[in-house]
Amino acid sequence: MRVISKRTLREFWESSPQYEDAKSSLEVWHGETLRARWKTPQEIKAKFRSASILKNNRVVFNIAGNKYRLIVSIDYGRQACFIRFIGTHKQYDEIDVEVI
Repeated sequence: MRVISKRTLREFWESSPQYEDAKSSLEVWHGETLRARWKTPQEIKAKFRSASILKNNRVVFNIAGNKYRLIVSIDYGRQACFIRFIGTHKQYDEIDVEVI
């Protein structure tokens, strides 16, 4: 699975010292996703049990012990994962996950 783009993840953990604790979890998620060949949402759930499957091929991942939320849009046919959002629970609560 291609991840578009890791830069978004890096910019998040570098944006503030308080987010540095997300770095290792995001790097692990990124590595696992690069190796994945997901064809269905159920395959994602098999690997990441706490992931939430939403409409419009969106998936929410819990990061760093559920301290942060990562939203991606998956194109199963092209094997691409588009990062749509990374942030705290408070920031997550302020967005519409189905349109971001």
